[in-house]
Amino acid sequence: MLPLAASLALLLAAAPAGAPAGAPAAPDATALARRVQGFYESTRDLSTRFVQTYTYAALGRRQVSKGTLEVKKPGRMRWDYASPTAKTIVVNGSRLVQWEPEANQAYVDEKFDATAMSAAVTFLIGKGSLEKEFRLSVGEGGTLVLHPRKPDPRVDTVTLTAGSDGEVTRTRVVDGQGNVNDIAFEEIRRNTGVPDGRFELVLPAGVRRLAMPGK
Repeated sequence: MLPLAASLALLLAAAPAGAPAGAPAAPDATALARRVQGFYESTRDLSTRFVQTYTYAALGRRQVSKGTLEVKKPGRMRWDYASPTAKTIVVNGSRLVQWEPEANQAYVDEKFDATAMSAAVTFLIGKGSLEKEFRLSVGEGGTLVLHPRKPDPRVDTVTLTAGSDGEVTRTRVVDGQGNVNDIAFEEIRRNTGVPDGRFELVLPAGVRRLAMPGK
């Protein structure tokens, strides 16, 4: 199983801010970022299957995970990992829970600071600004490449592959250590009315509750 820090790498990347002004972004990159942003700003809820490939640079090995993702405004996300090990991560406002049923344990943060999430994630719920928080460029195959305006060891680059309407079909996050978190999204459905109850994770009796690392 991915360690907690790795499984939350995409979610908890610190939000970049306050960088000195640089050269203006290429118009094509700006237009692409605005198309992506616009798609998610007009999305009330979204559900999709995902395949995550996490590459450990120092160890030279990969781990492939599969599951489903649901998001809903305001500020709710649920990642259900089906393989290689069952795991659920839910963000609901100021509450974050990572439940690991096979280990009979859960990490719980009742005072989660959602503002710490990067726009590389918050664009999914129509928040943040890719254009303001990242330097933009167009990469190979017409991908949108994002470089944080403020250097952060947890996020070196983010690469988004987007469809014609701006829907993101793949994200690739590289951190300062060279680890790569690559997530491909399949069967994207939006504005289908995902129930609020999907983001109310009730833990079974007897689960060991652990504080989030650093808390």
